[in-house]
Amino acid sequence: MKKHQYFLLLFLLINFAAMAQNPFNFNKDHDALLVKDVNVAAAFYKDILGLEEIYNAGLGEKFRWFQLNNLVQIHLIESTDTIKPHKGVHMAINTNNLDGFMKFLKEKNVPFENWPGEFGTTNTRPDGVRQIYLQDPDGYWIEVNDNRL
Repeated sequence: MKKHQYFLLLFLLINFAAMAQNPFNFNKDHDALLVKDVNVAAAFYKDILGLEEIYNAGLGEKFRWFQLNNLVQIHLIESTDTIKPHKGVHMAINTNNLDGFMKFLKEKNVPFENWPGEFGTTNTRPDGVRQIYLQDPDGYWIEVNDNRL
């Protein structure tokens, strides 16, 4: 009996610790990006990244929404605001076919680089994940890696 009580207590402690780390059960919903021309940006996210365009909740033609396979969304919002992207502030997505994606980018003449800035190649992070970086039409940096989440 004591063995069962021990395992029950251990189970409860593990679950309590997990809840304490994320007590509100947050999951990523969306990122919003201000873009100069929503149609140009939308073409990139659709044709280059292959994301599915979804309903924009009736917000009108200055808004386009896209969805990744895990249902996280990217909201493109046309704006005249000045944007100053920085490589250190980037969106990261993963693929199980990084080599195929790099070949596709080369065929489409879409430039990409590794973290140090070497054109047309990848690098491997200390955790063994390979990655590349590219920019969307508004200069936002996007990391694409082969991480398995």
